[in-house]
Amino acid sequence: MSRFAWLPAYGCLTWIFAVCSFGPTPGYAAEQPVGTRFAIPAQPLSSALIAFGKQANVQVLTAGQTVAPLRSPGVNGVLSAQAALQQLLQGTGMVFSFADARTVVVKPGTAVAPAGKQTANAQSAILLTPIQAIGLVGKDEGFMADVSSGPARTVADPLDVPQSVGVVTQGLLQSEQVRTIAEAIQNIAGAQYVDGSSGLPIFDVRGFTTGNGMTDGMPNNILGIGDFPPMIGVERVEVLKGPEAILGDTSAYNNFGGLIDVVLKKPQPEPVHLLTFAIGPHGEKQVGVDLAGALNNSGSLSYRLVANGDVADHTAQGMRGHRDRYMAPSIGWTTSNTTFIAGVSWMMNHTPIPDHALLLRDTVVSSSPFGVLLDNPNDYTSIETRRLYYLLEHRFNSIFSFRSRAQYVRESINSQYWLMDGIAPTGDVTANALRYSTTDAYYVLQNDVTASFGNSWMQHSLVLGFDYSRIQLGDGHYAFNNEGDGMPYNIFSGGPLMPAQSALSSSDYADGYFSGSPWTTETGLFLQDQITFGSHWQVLLAWRRTGYELQGYDADGNPFTQHRVQWVPNYGVVYKLSPDIAIYANTSNGFQPDTGLGKNNHPLPPALSRQIELGAKFDLFDNHARLTVAAYRIMLNNSADLISLQPPYYFEPGPGQSNKGLEVEFNGQIAPGWDLSAAFTNAVIHNDDGSSPLGASRQRFNLWTSYTFQNGSLRGFGVAGGVLARSNSLGQLSDGSAYIAIPGQASVSANVFYRAPRWTVTVGVKNLLDRTLYGPQFDETFVPVRNHRTYLVSGTYTF
Repeated sequence: MSRFAWLPAYGCLTWIFAVCSFGPTPGYAAEQPVGTRFAIPAQPLSSALIAFGKQANVQVLTAGQTVAPLRSPGVNGVLSAQAALQQLLQGTGMVFSFADARTVVVKPGTAVAPAGKQTANAQSAILLTPIQAIGLVGKDEGFMADVSSGPARTVADPLDVPQSVGVVTQGLLQSEQVRTIAEAIQNIAGAQYVDGSSGLPIFDVRGFTTGNGMTDGMPNNILGIGDFPPMIGVERVEVLKGPEAILGDTSAYNNFGGLIDVVLKKPQPEPVHLLTFAIGPHGEKQVGVDLAGALNNSGSLSYRLVANGDVADHTAQGMRGHRDRYMAPSIGWTTSNTTFIAGVSWMMNHTPIPDHALLLRDTVVSSSPFGVLLDNPNDYTSIETRRLYYLLEHRFNSIFSFRSRAQYVRESINSQYWLMDGIAPTGDVTANALRYSTTDAYYVLQNDVTASFGNSWMQHSLVLGFDYSRIQLGDGHYAFNNEGDGMPYNIFSGGPLMPAQSALSSSDYADGYFSGSPWTTETGLFLQDQITFGSHWQVLLAWRRTGYELQGYDADGNPFTQHRVQWVPNYGVVYKLSPDIAIYANTSNGFQPDTGLGKNNHPLPPALSRQIELGAKFDLFDNHARLTVAAYRIMLNNSADLISLQPPYYFEPGPGQSNKGLEVEFNGQIAPGWDLSAAFTNAVIHNDDGSSPLGASRQRFNLWTSYTFQNGSLRGFGVAGGVLARSNSLGQLSDGSAYIAIPGQASVSANVFYRAPRWTVTVGVKNLLDRTLYGPQFDETFVPVRNHRTYLVSGTYTF
């Protein structure tokens, strides 16, 4: 009998329990302490209710679709919970009733019952659908995120999520003058990026390479590498730590260690008329516009339009042709029960090959001089990405809601550059021209039905989902100097290189052509139950059944197609010591399909990973800051396949890996005007075959702090600064014969700024001490050299 055969029985019992548990247990009175101090500023009602729940030590249940378009006037002072909530809801048309001493239901109504009559209302109160994904995300204040939207496919207070989730908010992105997603994730413990030779970053979470993740919770790329929108179009960046195959991403470079989720800006009725600009080194100029507002008098129809352009004359090393363009219109429709958003985006980024050096020997000190250009100045990587999407949420009644979201992504990549090998200390190399081009398409559909039910001692939020995705690898070519015969070249005396494409012949293209694949399909069935026991315990149970298709070639070269099924379970538990302190534990799983053929001429079993994580979360400084401490261990059963040394050259699973670490993150405001973000990672990676892990700094530390003067003649002015540091790591020569010792490093950045009601300006400097900075992993053929000291002037204007 299958170990999952009990799942249907569990589902039936849960729905039976739902029918028997719609009403709250009688006899509870809304006994709330008198004299609680509340400090909740005016803000969207959704985030105001979360703050109220923490400060009043109660659980607030409502529907995100209902409160999404509403704003609260806020509340300040020492009040009873009833009086504070009445002020918080003033002018919103919402009413409340206490289901028990620690649970309050907020719902549409015409008036709020007097405090003395709350018990009567509680007898007939029905728990409503929890806050969902659309209406709440993007309401962060400062450096601290109020909600987490990724791991459980529903929005929740981060203290209720049994998992470590790093969030880079809009406030932190602006304070640091972040220009790319790669820069943004450096604020997250356990996450880093590795420079790719094509100019596209490769991400690493908890020691494992991960793909370019998700957009608005949906997987958005099949090759694990791609491009991201400019920061003007991004609301926040989330890093979900630990294997996340339960969310449906089984693409290349799977998420054994985590996923990156980019949350984009959405339509809203509140008007936005924002112009952004930046002026950087080497002729860099950026201009962007962010527009939003209501399309009718009621505000039920709204829009968003984000457009951006970015150009630069050349890089520090002399590469030319940087041009980025982005356009993203969207429209939204919101009623008391329904939210619908639809949008499109077009992005074209033309990126020069990144500045880099060669190792003339096997040490970093033998790097070629920075002034030596190793490509033609016009070599590049160009990526065009088109995206079409919609998001829909509808609440049928006080129990059931439906969510559907889908996106179609089509991505074209064109790249040309030079690769050097056979490197001699004299600078003699073999220069190989490379040209690459491909077009891929991917679409995904996610449909979820959510039911929330229970009584005062046990409440369920049940999600039943079905996912469907289709993948197509398009035609392309990979042209390399025929049979690897590049041209002899000396990097010191050889003169300028011709464009890589010009050095390729027709025979180079003929051998590198590859035809696209037909559409392949993946399906997934998702079941999740988030159970709340009283006011202290929460349990998360989630399962996913993924059906996927393998395509490959047998020993005789004949194509084959096989269908496989993989079950993925995740479990988590949270215990709240108080409304502001939670301890948690979880176990999560990841897998990667494998098309390699073993001895029996059948595909190898998938690679599987499993994480065990323990942690604690603390809301500090009157709920203006959050501290998260997490300890984890991830076990991977096998890594990249190994090929046998003798015919028939079958594959064998590679060695496994075990990663463990401790992460500490702090984000928030510690005093009026003073914000702080800090992250520390201590991680150890062990390869089961005894080899040394590459790019694995044991310690990493990031600190960024900002202070805005509150009074006097300096009011509006501010200063900010921070440091990004890591310990030493290892690279490896391309033939695997030796390791490369990469020293630890630290980069200091700082800026000064002024914020007026309608405009802001920031003058910043990165790598203040002008250190030579390298990536954490490389070989002798590509040594990424990150920016020397650079200056950036950026600003915004609201019109």
